Amino acid sequence: PQPLVLAPHDFANIKASVKVASTENGIIFGNIVYDISGSTSDRNVVVLNDIHIDIMDYIIPASCNDSQFRQMWAEFEWENKVTVNTGLTDLQDYLNHLIQSTNMKCLTPQKALSGDCGFLAANLYAKSIFGEDALANVSIEKASPEASVSGHIRIRAKSQGMALSLGDKVNASQKAAKPS
Repeated sequence: PQPLVLAPHDFANIKASVKVASTENGIIFGNIVYDISGSTSDRNVVVLNDIHIDIMDYIIPASCNDSQFRQMWAEFEWENKVTVNTGLTDLQDYLNHLIQSTNMKCLTPQKALSGDCGFLAANLYAKSIFGEDALANVSIEKASPEASVSGHIRIRAKSQGMALSLGDKVNASQKAAKPS
């Protein structure tokens, strides 16, 4: 907004558009800086409340081929390893819950995920509306037929904020997951 001069006891409404250019943080923050003529201090600052943005508002499922996935996996320097902590007892149910709660697309063919064995490995991929890529490798298992799903999810991204935000989303979704 343009600088504004106010008379004593006057008021004004100012609107400002905020353009978000990255998923790095997930928080919009700012201040209002003002001067008072005749005052001894240079500037006065009012710190505004933070606005928290849900990462799922700008993450969309996307596709890539195996070689692109491997290339990005090798290039991305930020990794967040999340331990699976859920009450779910079915590997496929857990994977479906994870896909739904993270807006990621499963790149592993359904044929490779079918069958009834004690483990499951899958690759997931999503893109932000800003063109940032997020990869996940899900490696889960069950020790016995009645045991809960255990394992790890490795999330990789170019930016630390993206990797951490997706990891937080995975942790939150695990707490909300209920066995069927």
